Amino acid sequence: MVLSDRDIKQELKEGRISIKPLKEKDIQPASVDVRLGSHFRIFRNSSHAFIDPEKEQPDLTEEIVVPDDQAFILHPGQFALGTTFEKVTLPDDILGKLEGKSTLGRLGLMIHSTAGYVDPGWSGELTLELSNVATLPIRLRPQMRIGQLSFERMTSPVERPYGCAALGSHYQNQTGATPSHALDD
Repeated sequence: MVLSDRDIKQELKEGRISIKPLKEKDIQPASVDVRLGSHFRIFRNSSHAFIDPEKEQPDLTEEIVVPDDQAFILHPGQFALGTTFEKVTLPDDILGKLEGKSTLGRLGLMIHSTAGYVDPGWSGELTLELSNVATLPIRLRPQMRIGQLSFERMTSPVERPYGCAALGSHYQNQTGATPSHALDD
């Protein structure tokens, strides 16, 4: 069941869902608007012949921090990692789904290709998979509204929430645009 604005406000009031910082106007009828952080990661195309998902490649990307009064330019066909300005924490019986803003999608901006799912138990900033499918560059400013996060109540609490030791969760409590970790077998 998708949570309504009333349910979201109640979960926030009870501290079961935490979104910090949060402005009241960012709570929509069935979601919460999230804003763009100032940390990005771009690929170092000139120093890598290919990406190997099974190996750690710590220097595959480089971090770019954009001051609040400046912008990150995402060029046509470019892919970059970004992050939300907000830190999100979910209980063990609620999951989140991140989607792009329609207004930005109509301009050719996609904010995730696969990482739209936020597991129960998650805590941290959300990494965005930013792609420009338009034919013109897109100017992205820190703290602009970039996406919307909806919530669904599980039928029961999960046995192993994200971040529990048994899962080996790679990204729990992440801050900034976090690069990929090698795939485990």
